[in-house]
Amino acid sequence: MRRLSAVSAEAAKLGLYVGQKATDAMALVPELTTAEAEPEADAVALTALVDWCVRFSPAVAADRPDGLFLDISGVAHLFGGEAELMADFRDRLAANGLTFRLALADTPGAAWALAHFGRDGTIAPPNGQAELMAPLPPAALRLEPEAAAQIERLGLRRLGQLMDIPRAPLGRRFGAHTLDRLDQALGRSAEALTFRRPPTPWMARLAFFEPISAPEDMARVTEDVTAKLCARLEAEGHGGRRFEIAFHRVDGKALSLAVGLSLAGRDARRIARLFQPKLETVDPGFGVESVTIAAYAVEPVGGRQIRIDARLNAAVEDGLAPLVDRLANRLGPTAIWRAAPAESHVPELAVSRDPALGAPETEARPWDREAPRPVRLFQRPEPLEQVVALMPDDPPVQFRWRGRLHRVRRAEGPERIGEEWWKADIGDVSVVHVRDYYRVEDAEGGRFWLFRAGLYNGGEPARWWLHGLFA
Repeated sequence: MRRLSAVSAEAAKLGLYVGQKATDAMALVPELTTAEAEPEADAVALTALVDWCVRFSPAVAADRPDGLFLDISGVAHLFGGEAELMADFRDRLAANGLTFRLALADTPGAAWALAHFGRDGTIAPPNGQAELMAPLPPAALRLEPEAAAQIERLGLRRLGQLMDIPRAPLGRRFGAHTLDRLDQALGRSAEALTFRRPPTPWMARLAFFEPISAPEDMARVTEDVTAKLCARLEAEGHGGRRFEIAFHRVDGKALSLAVGLSLAGRDARRIARLFQPKLETVDPGFGVESVTIAAYAVEPVGGRQIRIDARLNAAVEDGLAPLVDRLANRLGPTAIWRAAPAESHVPELAVSRDPALGAPETEARPWDREAPRPVRLFQRPEPLEQVVALMPDDPPVQFRWRGRLHRVRRAEGPERIGEEWWKADIGDVSVVHVRDYYRVEDAEGGRFWLFRAGLYNGGEPARWWLHGLFA
């Protein structure tokens, strides 16, 4: 059945409403013009609006299908107050041709109720949402339509009537969900919101009297806003591992750049230099009117006095960390890593990728010196040809790899390695997955790590593979 998913203000005045059958709507308004609903496109547009709203608050959450929440705690003073922030927000939404209703309250539930059923532009005083919500209908609690209709059928048409009912009878009659929604709206219990970006109190903002677009201006404001945030981090004794800067254009688009640090830091010049190569990708359009920067993964960082002879014996923070940061931000965060031992005897699973600097992610056993592994381990073992070896357990005398014949001078082994049968169905265990490894050295000094696949079977030729190279 085709139903109306949205109506314009003119259609609402004619008696049409969301959820109405399309045939009934056409009967009431024969000249009605309709268009196919596009939920996917609406979701994309709402996500873009959420990203745009970061100019007002770093914590923005979508309220699908057609709303959003802004947590403006601690940022309203940047705009002159809550009323000024709402007025600025209203003007910008209207300039972009959007229809909307706004409300501000202590809790998301109260703000939603006042925006949908109260007076547009309502600003509830601190702890004053209960009085403003009292005359609203039960549907203002974001209940299921059936539950809200049942409450109204019983004669409870205002939230004030629900607030006057004792909790125990109210919960027994209308369920725990109704109690939860009422408590969330009145601030008795917290409500979790899924923010587009993780909220962080570590944020700085610069607004400009006139829009900027010149490359040198973009570089200068990047340094200024970074210095502003890092000064606050230093005053609080903290540092961040990831920094994200957003350039807010006059057309409403926000262009973001992000950089990461291997160790938590707050050096403004170093962080600004990481942003510099990426500024070339920012299109200022008709101009950038404000810029914001936020720090994530913030943790305490102690002050450290730089050594007088730091150039002779530089600490990690002075020498290696900046190099790792430059490479990671240029090549990607997963391109720079450190090999660490993992709890597995299977060669492919015995190495984990840990951060290049800092403490390892997991505690693992140290490298086994009795069973050395090659410096270069192939991602996939490569087959060997013309292998000559005495069976069943002797190492090869010669082998051909990549078209070149190697004659073995020294050899050590075998070291038998089987699959991790306890991680799979025991019925799948097979001797085919058993490998006998040998460390061999050829006549020219090259050292190889090769293995014979499977146990020796006199009726079948042995299969040999090269798995790695020693230094």
